[in-house]
Amino acid sequence: MIETLLGGLLGGIFRLAPELLKWLDRAGERAHELAMQDKALEFERLRGAQRMAEIGAAADAAWTTGAIAALKEAIAAQGQPSGVRWVDALSTSVRPVITYWFMALYCVAKGAALAGAVNAGFGWGSMLAQAWTDADQALWSGMLNFWFVGRVFDRMRS
Repeated sequence: MIETLLGGLLGGIFRLAPELLKWLDRAGERAHELAMQDKALEFERLRGAQRMAEIGAAADAAWTTGAIAALKEAIAAQGQPSGVRWVDALSTSVRPVITYWFMALYCVAKGAALAGAVNAGFGWGSMLAQAWTDADQALWSGMLNFWFVGRVFDRMRS
């Protein structure tokens, strides 16, 4: 009798074992499928972000290209004579007049500083050495480069 009970019990266990294994396998498959969908979703999210970055870069490049083209056109238009004599003369004189005005203002400021130093009793040698600074040297060389080196490049272009 024990063999009959044991046989029935073991038969039931062996009959349920494949079903239990199928159930465990399906749970593993579902977990695997869910993990794969999460990976696919993350991949699509990354691909979307990359595409948005590409679109942004293309828009920036297009805007920059358009801005450069507009700047070139504006500069070219500024260089063209208008046909009105006094407007062209005024346009041509702007840079030299500003340069002369700035240099006159600069010389007046330096002259006032030197006059103040003379009135304070400083000697000419130390006063002149203190008056000409690295900033003055940079300003002077920038002015000379603008007016004389720029002409060399203008001649090379034409």
